[in-house]
Amino acid sequence: MVRHTFHKSERLCSKKLIEALFEGGHKSMSAYPIRAVFMPVDEQADGVPAVQLLISVSKRRFKHAVDRNRVKRQLREAYRLNKDILLSRLPEGEHLAVAFVWLSSEHFPTDVITAKVQKLLYRIAEEHAMAGRYGADVEG
Repeated sequence: MVRHTFHKSERLCSKKLIEALFEGGHKSMSAYPIRAVFMPVDEQADGVPAVQLLISVSKRRFKHAVDRNRVKRQLREAYRLNKDILLSRLPEGEHLAVAFVWLSSEHFPTDVITAKVQKLLYRIAEEHAMAGRYGADVEG
């Protein structure tokens, strides 16, 4: 039986990694209202999860913290339930840093967000596999 968990260690907290993720050397794709930015991570210590996630909801989009927290909670839950889509396709020993950035100024139902997260996870797995297969270092 698969346990759907989201441990603290799976959160992307490293300032160096976050800066590298958004500076360059990354790929991104959108499934409105979510934009996913991801990049392979090289040197990882033992015990670090294969995928680390960052969730960003801008204060520009939602002025009230209650609204931002609701969206972040929906994104976390959608990822938690569907992360094995990405983990099952990730080769052994490889690590990814992923960021979900909210693009809209309105709320969406949880089932819509879950479908968009699933779509992004499939696309990330596909893109990562293609980059590994052809050695491409394409920025998007």
